[in-house]
Amino acid sequence: MALDQTHCHRLDAARIDIDQANAIVEGRLQVALSSTTQARCRDAHSRLHTAITERRHIYGVTTGFGPLANRLVNPDDSARLQNNLVNHLATGLGTRLPWDEARAIVLSRLISISKGYSGASEPTITALLALLNSPLAPHIPSRGTVGASGDLTPLAHMVRALQGDALFFDRQGTEYEGENALAQLDIAPLSLGNRDGLALVNGTSAMTGIALRNTGRTQSCLAWMIKLTAALAEVMGARVEAWSPILAEIRDHPGQIAVTRALNKAIAQSGRMIATPIAARRLDDGDFTTEAHPGQDAYSLRCAPQVIGAVLDAVTWHDTIVVRELNAVTDNPVFPPGSDCAAIHGGNFMGQPIALASDALANALTVLAGLAERQLARLTDETMNGDLSPFLHGSTAGLNSGFMGAQVTATATLAEMRSQGSVSSQSISTNAANQDVVSMGTIAARKAADATQYTAEILAILALATAQAIDLSQEAGGGAFSPDALETKSQIRRHAARLGEDRPLSAEIAAMARVIRGDQAIC
Repeated sequence: MALDQTHCHRLDAARIDIDQANAIVEGRLQVALSSTTQARCRDAHSRLHTAITERRHIYGVTTGFGPLANRLVNPDDSARLQNNLVNHLATGLGTRLPWDEARAIVLSRLISISKGYSGASEPTITALLALLNSPLAPHIPSRGTVGASGDLTPLAHMVRALQGDALFFDRQGTEYEGENALAQLDIAPLSLGNRDGLALVNGTSAMTGIALRNTGRTQSCLAWMIKLTAALAEVMGARVEAWSPILAEIRDHPGQIAVTRALNKAIAQSGRMIATPIAARRLDDGDFTTEAHPGQDAYSLRCAPQVIGAVLDAVTWHDTIVVRELNAVTDNPVFPPGSDCAAIHGGNFMGQPIALASDALANALTVLAGLAERQLARLTDETMNGDLSPFLHGSTAGLNSGFMGAQVTATATLAEMRSQGSVSSQSISTNAANQDVVSMGTIAARKAADATQYTAEILAILALATAQAIDLSQEAGGGAFSPDALETKSQIRRHAARLGEDRPLSAEIAAMARVIRGDQAIC
């Protein structure tokens, strides 16, 4: 398949970053190997071929797999061995992974192999490239890996698709039989030999691919959380003082500093915030218990820079781990150039880095969603929302309940998020105690993906309620909203109209959640 050379990323010794990787996954950027990388891969395949010719003892090439590594295999049976590896691992269950996650898995595997330590053949690498430069994704079941000896099961299903024995599908969900899809890709069914089967399945590519997609989803949720928090502060007439840059500077957490800057930028030109510091008053200025002299704001507004900032710091750590793993070699064994050994056996396939990072991300998102749910609760409660209508109803109270049902849904969604515990600490011995410690990295990454969905849904409900609150506040009069708040309302109104008479909101919440999660980029 010919590449558009004007929009092509060439894999080389430099690290690929998150934006480049996501662009390839989403089909916005083609991918190729640089000439140096091609040579590096050919050299690795040559070193593997030499080791086989010399009848070296190499796991998964001249031996069986897992606890059967003590059974030697004749090199003449390499193709049979590699095919049997894929066949016995193709035991995945559950719904298929989404189109973008399945493609991210393919990219992750290609990047690892392109480092020149795996010994994969040129036809194998060409097949991965052709798939990524097409609109298709392999059908990969979502369940079946413990993320220890790599993501063996999901990657085996990827291989079966490239062999013409499993389905592909496009971003609209249309499925294609394996051989028909391969004809579209202009490649022959993949023929496994030497180490090609093991090179394709023995790595952390499933968890890394899913984690890669979680990066963009989370950043989109964070951006919306900042916009909605700023708009909510304007609705509530909050104090600017709590978001002082001085507070962020003297604590010196990068996330808090960045969020403080973003919040203050969003509320610039607002005529609704209280700008006078509390300490500007003197004790004889009047009765501080009256509504004319409110005290400090509730934590859901006052501490927003600290909470959202800490989430941002956790997300930054997660993304750093993802970039490292995306650019890593996660095979076993590996065939390094210039080594005294024909191959080095070890455990780079262990997925603990992604497992821990994914758990941290899911936990951080639960904190973020918890903040949003509390902001929504305050906004819909007539005793706390600054004289707005109860549950922000847009017509007659009692006859209409406004966002009452939606607020309960947000609470229920948060409760479901909180029921999802840590995964990375749940190691279970398997594989005849060969894999006696496992990472559960792919399960953790999948649960983090779920957390991005739940967070987006809660933020979507908050978004609809915030837009309604801005409308109600404008109708009641008072100070002018900032340009940012009005633009935020305009963005929300593209997906949900003002609520007058009560109506079902599920479809509007779902549509807004897709925007907040960034899913519209791949629909």
